[in-house]
Amino acid sequence: MSGNRARKAARIRHLMETEGDAIAENTRGFNQGRYDAVAELEDSESLRTEARAIKEDAIERLPELLDRLTAAVEDNGGHVYVAEDAADANRYVRRVCDDTGAETVVKSKSMTSEELDVNEALGPDGVDVVETDLGEWVLQLADESPSHLVGPAIHRSRESIAELFEAVFDPEDPPETAEELTMFARERLGERYREADVGMTGANFVTADSGTIALVTSEGNARKCLATTDTQIAVAGVEKVIPTVEDLAPFVDLIGKSGTGQDITAYLSLLTPPLDAPVVDFDVPDRPLDDADREFHLVLVDNGRRAMREDDQLRETLYCIRCGACSNVCANFQSVGGHAFGGETYTGGIATGWEAGVEGLDAAAEFNDLCTGCSRCVDACPVNIDIPWINTVVRDRINRGADADSFDHLVEGLTPDAEPTGMDLGKRLFGNFETLGRLGSATAPISNWIADSTPARVALERVAGVDGRRDLPRFARQSLTAWFRDRGGPAVSADSARREVVLYPDVYTNYVQVERGKAAVRALEALDVRVRVPDAPGSGRAPLSQGMIGTAERKATAAYDALGPHLAAGRDVVVVEPSDLAMFEREYERLLPADAHAALSESTYEVMEYVYGLLENGADGTALQSATESDSPDVAYHSHCQQRTLDLEPYTVAVLEELGYDVVTSETECCGMAGSFGYKAEYYELSLDVGDRLREQFESEPDRAVLASGTSCLEQLDALLERPNRHPIELVAPPERV
Repeated sequence: MSGNRARKAARIRHLMETEGDAIAENTRGFNQGRYDAVAELEDSESLRTEARAIKEDAIERLPELLDRLTAAVEDNGGHVYVAEDAADANRYVRRVCDDTGAETVVKSKSMTSEELDVNEALGPDGVDVVETDLGEWVLQLADESPSHLVGPAIHRSRESIAELFEAVFDPEDPPETAEELTMFARERLGERYREADVGMTGANFVTADSGTIALVTSEGNARKCLATTDTQIAVAGVEKVIPTVEDLAPFVDLIGKSGTGQDITAYLSLLTPPLDAPVVDFDVPDRPLDDADREFHLVLVDNGRRAMREDDQLRETLYCIRCGACSNVCANFQSVGGHAFGGETYTGGIATGWEAGVEGLDAAAEFNDLCTGCSRCVDACPVNIDIPWINTVVRDRINRGADADSFDHLVEGLTPDAEPTGMDLGKRLFGNFETLGRLGSATAPISNWIADSTPARVALERVAGVDGRRDLPRFARQSLTAWFRDRGGPAVSADSARREVVLYPDVYTNYVQVERGKAAVRALEALDVRVRVPDAPGSGRAPLSQGMIGTAERKATAAYDALGPHLAAGRDVVVVEPSDLAMFEREYERLLPADAHAALSESTYEVMEYVYGLLENGADGTALQSATESDSPDVAYHSHCQQRTLDLEPYTVAVLEELGYDVVTSETECCGMAGSFGYKAEYYELSLDVGDRLREQFESEPDRAVLASGTSCLEQLDALLERPNRHPIELVAPPERV
């Protein structure tokens, strides 16, 4: 393993050991809370659509809204400053503090101020900045960075916080319980409010019509920061501006539910500064300062955002409302948290876009590969941001050593002629797996023997980062397309066929998992479907996962060229591998012309989904292998990530249960393999850690046959369990005739 990979693996291992348990408990709790809270919303999808539309409109009209906002705040007696970058913003904040003679600033949680490093900027001026959010205060005492957009200290357990308080304050009666720790913190923070000169907050949203600031907090500390000081500073990115107060409605419903699973956060404050409320004077409680003495400054930060607005591929990042849902749903984040899955400031799936736009590609490159493109974050995001695509775009730019302006070939619908020459060899290997599969199958079994040899494994790990502990795929001597051609083509006549379909020969089904392809043919033919298996190229999933967008676009075009005539002839396309189906359904929208994508996505089905449809429409289910005919009537089933995001898991379960099988489904959303991710040496241990919950559940069901729908899931289950596994279609397909 190279030195860089070894260092990254060691870092991930350390974080799993020291922070993993706390991160997992908290993020999974937030995620389950989101499921429960959103399920109670009858109109959750319409709210997401509305929220998305508001953000799209706001970013499109940003210059106009900034002008309106500035006028509204200044008409009300406040000050607005639009800072070009972090240094510019900090200069302004320092000047305000200097003009007021401030010695102490009390500050509520703000990711934008973290981005600016405002605490460090004020330090040399002798200004003491006090974090008042409990989690942020804990991190300030520990000199640590946030590990989550919403819960900055979720990597710390209650015990570790108790130890920290004891070490810093040496109290006579050390707090231990969560309630005691909270009260201990409140008492000490209360003292700091009393001595504060300036109150600083962030802003979840700022409305252009009135200058109203919306603050969403769980502790009410933002209100205290403003109520106890006569000089107030709000720091927010320019993307936080929305047109009107009325536009806040869908976000109020969504932000708490999406981030932590709360119906509504404990404190939702709508403040139109300067605040029309008295400032508490702790020295003379009966004589609060007059409202006229209150001073307000709104610092709006660009710091790369307006350039992101002009970037067709990164613009969506600006729709983010910083709820953290993409972190909570992410299996990798659940194991390592934001100290691995994050950059200079931002954490989780959306962090790649933020770090690339604000800090640059180098910051994003440190953690970008932790996004596996499973797409669960898209369904979790309250504004429907295509986070995997942003990660893929940034990965492509990292491969090319490009900056944010060098991606015109996609904007203009053009593709580069070749893959980037300086690209990591491991990514190149995995991205060209179709070529490897074709050669490996043509030369099997010699290719398998060579690949398994010690010299080959050592070279693969050293040069390409393929972990030596992971079993390699074994190529079949006869590909699925060759088998189908040799058997003479379709076995069901056109006259007697219920339907005619094309079984798409994805790369793994064609060259590695050939038996599941044969089973799919048998199952469909048993239901009177005429099947064709054409010589079609790979979908482009492999290169896309490595950030090779130009290659993926060429593959997508070639795949459509092969399938297009069948679509024109009225044939459905049936897919075995869920990640390829997701390509057709989702990613091809960006890689193909609109009419080509629509034609393919409208006529493409996952194999068990298609079987379900046939049974529902009168096909004879007795032609399939039922539980009474099988030696495995009880099954444990794990659905592929992208199969779940496409909401296809219920079809497999329904077919199995209709055929009499007793089905236990996986309680774990991700097995941890994620295509090539689990092969990579720096991520091998993380991959197994993610899969550990799945292993525990299925080991508790030792008498059940193990089924999984995805290639990577099957490979991971091979590594996790001692008993064999197979695709569901292999279980229900009638036995092969000898």
